Amino acid sequence: MDMRTVFNQRPALRSVDLPAMESLFDALTDVAFFVKDREGRYLSVNTTLVRRCGLRSKRDIIGKTVLEVHPAHLAHTYLQQDHAVMESGTALCKHLELHLYPTRARGWCLTHKVPLRDEQGTVVGLAGTSQDLGLADELHPVYRKIAAIAQHIRQHYHTPISMEALACQAGLSLSRVERLFQRVFHFSPRQLLLQSRLEGAMAMLESDGEHSIADIAYACGYTDHSAFSRQFKAHAGMSPVQYRAMLRASATQPSAAQSIAPI
Repeated sequence: MDMRTVFNQRPALRSVDLPAMESLFDALTDVAFFVKDREGRYLSVNTTLVRRCGLRSKRDIIGKTVLEVHPAHLAHTYLQQDHAVMESGTALCKHLELHLYPTRARGWCLTHKVPLRDEQGTVVGLAGTSQDLGLADELHPVYRKIAAIAQHIRQHYHTPISMEALACQAGLSLSRVERLFQRVFHFSPRQLLLQSRLEGAMAMLESDGEHSIADIAYACGYTDHSAFSRQFKAHAGMSPVQYRAMLRASATQPSAAQSIAPI
């Protein structure tokens, strides 16, 4: 059976018109687009991704996994990302990483991946894009350092982080790191740290009903409870207490049919 048919048979995904989505992204030559099922098989791709993989048509990708269409050293990284997004139910945003140009040379791109859920809220796949930055790895080796700094911030947001120390370890000035962050991500390293801490707090509030708000703030790198509450409200539109109350109220209500949407 065609993988698109399988995809459209899922109740929460029936309204998704994959050919229309593909035609929209086919017009973007610098953006690769893809939808994958829970097992990581491609359900939908655009022509840019086909070219990146050095293949001739979408039929060469649909139904396959990243291990079957990408070089192993890149495929395993993509696979780990997919697993993390689907297991955590959390989006991957503005992830700086390497991809392959049609010439098979390595280049830099910004990847976004969001989980897709069914009517019960269960993650059933993911959708994503990968935007080509037009920067060859050989010409911009400093981007490896920027990617490493961003990864360190995302993984260690709950600990005290010195931006000056990270820049020094990378052999760069703090001002240059900040300029490169703005160029690539359109936000500063400190804004990434704030975003990572708040997303971590939201994930804890969603999965942990035992710890106090103060404990969660501390676990996510905050030493000032009031500062955490202010920043959380600015980010989520409500206080941590209100957010937790909303989650508990929604958990006690019968689930309503939901359209496919990222969290």
